[in-house]
Amino acid sequence: MNAPADFAIRHDWTVDEIVALHDLPLLDLIAQANAIHRRYHDVNNVQKAALMSIKTGGCPEDCSYCPQSAHHREVKLDRVDLLETKEVLAAAKVAKDAGADRFCMGAAWRSAPKDKRFDDVVDMVRGVRELGMEACVTLGMVTPDQAHKLAEAGLTAYNHNLDTGPEFYGDIISTRTYQDRLETLKAVRGAGLEMCCGGIIGMGESVRDRAGMLQVLAGFDPHPESVPINTLVAVEGTPLAEREKVDPLDLVRMIAATRIVMPKARVRLSAGRSFLSREAQILCLVAGANSIFYGEKLLTTANAGENEDDALFAALAPRDTGALAAS
Repeated sequence: MNAPADFAIRHDWTVDEIVALHDLPLLDLIAQANAIHRRYHDVNNVQKAALMSIKTGGCPEDCSYCPQSAHHREVKLDRVDLLETKEVLAAAKVAKDAGADRFCMGAAWRSAPKDKRFDDVVDMVRGVRELGMEACVTLGMVTPDQAHKLAEAGLTAYNHNLDTGPEFYGDIISTRTYQDRLETLKAVRGAGLEMCCGGIIGMGESVRDRAGMLQVLAGFDPHPESVPINTLVAVEGTPLAEREKVDPLDLVRMIAATRIVMPKARVRLSAGRSFLSREAQILCLVAGANSIFYGEKLLTTANAGENEDDALFAALAPRDTGALAAS
């Protein structure tokens, strides 16, 4: 299967087409994805985004992968109420000084609250924007009115992942429907916010389920501006604790398929990156990823450390041939 010669933006992908792309010989798949990546992006522009949990644990959803679910009582996790605005903005400043230009804030709610806590989050968004950073939040489901208030505060993007394809979704979550997810995304789009929406691989889903998720995302017009691709971090005490780690090349295939199907999106190499070698991460970037989450923690799970990330970016930089010649 060949990529369109004009790299056209499409919204009519079929699941069968995406499966066929995903299952191409690996080198052909990466080559196609890289060509499209170069057509729409500066391949050397890899965004650093920081992610902070601003309210941790106690979520009433039963997402099988999530250590923050109140249903998974064996998970060892300290619950933390909504942080003070000044504490969050101080962390944002630290992230900016470390090189991040996007600050993402996550709160473990089923739905964004309709009280002072929501107003506090709006203040956080406003403060992050005043630092000169992009601001993204994930607060669970939001109403159109809440989405508009976040937009008025300057929010760049709202994150609300589909997690997986519609056919597999019910195997992972029972407390919220796929349509619930889509309604929140509709509210986000209606407020003029950028959509940050992706999913997780490694939960026991099939390639067809992964393709189904990409088909739903590609059906949005415009496509989501940001598509995080996560690999499952199996946390002790959750129903998926015993799942095996994803083969890094499966992640490369998913990144490449995402890039081909949604050429303009910023594809984010997200959770699970701490398990990848430097070389595997670079292969993901070649296949079309152009953002990483920078910092030692993603909400409640470990991320690659800053020293490792500094080494990664050093490897991507132009080679200092003068220094080599002198050695």
